[in-house]
Amino acid sequence: MSFNSFISRQFSTLIQTHFSSSLNRKIKALVQQGHYQEALKAYSKQSHFSKFTFPSLLKACASLENLRYGKALHSEIIKMGLLFDPYVTASLINMYIKCGSLCNAVKLFENVSHCEALVFEEGAVQFRRMQVLNIKPDGYTLCILLGVCNGISDFSYGRKIHGYAVRNVFDDDPFVITALIDMYSSFNRPMDAWNVFEKLENKYSIAVWNAMINGFCKNGFWRDALDMYSLVKDEGLELGSTSFSSVLTACSQGEDIDCGRQLHCDVIKSGFESDPYVSTSLLTLYSKCGLVGEAEELFHSIAGKEVGMWNSMISAYVNCECAHSAMDVYYQMRFRVITPDSFTISNVLVACIMIGSFELGGMIHGDLWKRPMKDNVAVQSALLTMYSRFGRVEDAFDLFIEMKEKDVVTWGCMISGNCENKKFKEALGLFKAMKSDGVEPDPNVIASAINACVGLNDAKLGCCIHGFTIKKGFESDVFTGSSLIELYSKCGQPEMAGNVFSNVSNKNLVVWNSLISCYCQNGLPDVSISLLPQILQHGLYPDSVSITSILAAVSSVAALLKGKAIHCYYIRLQIPEDIQVENALINMYLKCGCLKHAEHMFLVMSKRNLVTWNSMVAGYGSHGECHKAINLFNEMRNSAITPDEVTFLALISSCNHAGCTDEGLNLFRLMRENGIEPEMEHYINIVDLLGRAGRLEEAQSFIQNMVVAPERGIWLSLLSACRVHCNVELGQLAAGNLLKLDPTRGSNYIQLLNLYVDAGLPEKAANLRALMRQKGLTKVPGCSWIELKNKVDVFYSGDSSCPSAVEIYDTLNRLKNNMKKVKFYPEAGEALQEPG
Repeated sequence: MSFNSFISRQFSTLIQTHFSSSLNRKIKALVQQGHYQEALKAYSKQSHFSKFTFPSLLKACASLENLRYGKALHSEIIKMGLLFDPYVTASLINMYIKCGSLCNAVKLFENVSHCEALVFEEGAVQFRRMQVLNIKPDGYTLCILLGVCNGISDFSYGRKIHGYAVRNVFDDDPFVITALIDMYSSFNRPMDAWNVFEKLENKYSIAVWNAMINGFCKNGFWRDALDMYSLVKDEGLELGSTSFSSVLTACSQGEDIDCGRQLHCDVIKSGFESDPYVSTSLLTLYSKCGLVGEAEELFHSIAGKEVGMWNSMISAYVNCECAHSAMDVYYQMRFRVITPDSFTISNVLVACIMIGSFELGGMIHGDLWKRPMKDNVAVQSALLTMYSRFGRVEDAFDLFIEMKEKDVVTWGCMISGNCENKKFKEALGLFKAMKSDGVEPDPNVIASAINACVGLNDAKLGCCIHGFTIKKGFESDVFTGSSLIELYSKCGQPEMAGNVFSNVSNKNLVVWNSLISCYCQNGLPDVSISLLPQILQHGLYPDSVSITSILAAVSSVAALLKGKAIHCYYIRLQIPEDIQVENALINMYLKCGCLKHAEHMFLVMSKRNLVTWNSMVAGYGSHGECHKAINLFNEMRNSAITPDEVTFLALISSCNHAGCTDEGLNLFRLMRENGIEPEMEHYINIVDLLGRAGRLEEAQSFIQNMVVAPERGIWLSLLSACRVHCNVELGQLAAGNLLKLDPTRGSNYIQLLNLYVDAGLPEKAANLRALMRQKGLTKVPGCSWIELKNKVDVFYSGDSSCPSAVEIYDTLNRLKNNMKKVKFYPEAGEALQEPG
């Protein structure tokens, strides 16, 4: 090579290096100014870029949600051998997440995590070589090792590095201390992090305090994080954006609005009110505490809002169920030509669901076709949820089929959407297809699959999924546990539900509520009621669902004192008015015989739904107040509440108990005129109504004209009426049909036996008794109960096993003897003592 050629080559290389360096600076500046499209256009594969340029380029791709360009950069990064550079890799993962490609983000993270372990091993080897060669590592070396340690699962490496730092007097280096605190916090060991912090003598670095505050927040110790903030203020250290953001996160976790307001004042005094991270944290705090007004005021006070701030305001409105306001902010955002991202669209679609406007959701979907965001997995998942909530499962499935990438969230949206629309077989089919596609289900997906088994009453398949759950290690998850409890509740296996409950770690109120409902539905109301104090002992407070479920258990045993105590507790808790709880209270008082209390609850309710009116109508009927029930029915119709089949059943039953035959028949006709087809219970009540009035032939004619086949209750009602009115011939006809339907039930024979006895036919009665003995049939004894001194005692007919049986029968005998000495004259309303 000639000298001139060498000089030319060197000059060319120098020019190219200068040009590349200048281009690198230009790209970085463009990204910092928000000119993402221009930054990507400036990129050229032929130029020589340093590794520090790629994070800027990937940030531009993330901001534009340009997945295609991001993948091209990923390929170039691999070619240049930069894949395991921590800054480049973190930027790649962030790009994939922002572009909605969670699958690629997870794969990259898993690969890098595996390689990080190898890198750490290599780093540890080099660290040991340094010691052998008497080259003393500095604090920066230890910080690098501790940083990589956070990416591996073995906690012991971090311990060893900590030991080395103490032995070599690095335990007073603020950078090493900060790295140690971060390491311990990432391994969920906040107390170890605190011990490191506490032993530091010179606590003059704000980074150390920030690390400790952030570590407490990560592990849910929000009160300790707030205490740390008070201490750092006493030290007089200069607080920054990170400090305020972390402490405000702690306030949000604990919903401590008083402390949050004080922090807001400190933020303003320190001049950080316009910082995007701090202002977003403040807005999140106000929305978490339900203070929409304060969130709005903060939002409007910030000039030059970026997309993140707009997203926070929309999210705040959605969280506070102010969907229309969320849409207004979205429209303002579009008017100001601020490009929405995947988080914006996801929240806006939730607002559409809350409003109940499918048309609005469809318009947003249509608008997405003009944007690259239409291929964003997070946005597509939100669209799937929207279509499913509006019952458009076919549209959701069409969108699902067209999706190029499907992550676990996408599959979960489709499976849960089918469950919500009672397409349980389709949901289980998708669950199977998901596994075939190589996507591993998470606890939420498994919970949806279990719910599908509940919908199909398929206990066998549900148990199989339970086994799969145990293999995956998800049996302690609250969502999976709650679904399994519901499964075993529907299958009548409360013991299994209890076992599932015991295996759930970090039990929340949803799991407790599921178990309360399970025991109540499976005939264990006392166990259900006993769970209420246990909830309190575990540091939780019952909500409206808890109270409603326990009141249902109280109603089933008519334990009035416990019901009143729960009512008082509900008032003392100051739970916001809940119509479900108030309906449950009305039902409880009615079941316990306290009509006045139920009436009072009904009158003071600010809102009443159909269940409220139906409960009260049925309550009047069961207490013999037929005319009050009918008057309430007329008032209900005047209140623009449309009655349903339950309303008419309660009314006809009221007329039945009161003997108002014609009124009951008129209501039956009115029901059909209102387009409500009678169910079997309505027919049974009409037969019973006619039978009680002695209109047996009319009852028989009514049965013959029924549009559905008579069931057991129809013939049993007719047979009972025949016994009362001594119509043996028709009674035998009814009994014959009854025994054809259910020949193994002893109570069916008892009704016919009583008919024969009352009609003076001892031979037929004896033959029937012999037939019952031959078949081994007995009648289930009736029972009654009484609540005394906060205890419910149950008594069965012919049973003397009660501990107080001797005392009770002695009292009854004394009452009988006293009654023999007294004659009553009902027409005079007087009782006269017999002489002697």
